[in-house]
Amino acid sequence: MMRRLTVASTVDAPPEAAWDLLTNVADWPRWGSSIASATLAGGAERVGPGATGSVTTIVGVRLPFTITEFVDGVTWRWKVAGVPATGHGVRAAGNGRCEVWFDLPIVAAPYAVACRLALRNIENILQASR
Repeated sequence: MMRRLTVASTVDAPPEAAWDLLTNVADWPRWGSSIASATLAGGAERVGPGATGSVTTIVGVRLPFTITEFVDGVTWRWKVAGVPATGHGVRAAGNGRCEVWFDLPIVAAPYAVACRLALRNIENILQASR
């Protein structure tokens, strides 16, 4: 397995709420600063094992994706345009809190800045919904 860089943040929200945000493609533009929209094949709303779809970047480029790893409530990873991309995950942190994390291939280390922004956005969205 290729080496990966992880960025994470502990948020004051239950793991289920964070997981819901990470897996619902309609929410991706709310927290992902590089995403304008996303759709899943067959009109599904949430990613799952082997799901396919497309993501449109904020510059208008539409790219196909495939979910390559999925553990419900825990983690999912994908390939975008056939290239291994970010992993997404949630872990309980106790007292109604959770840790949300992203990992990315070391070669994509500069994208960690966008991941940190996404973590901040996720925290803000989850706080606003409480």
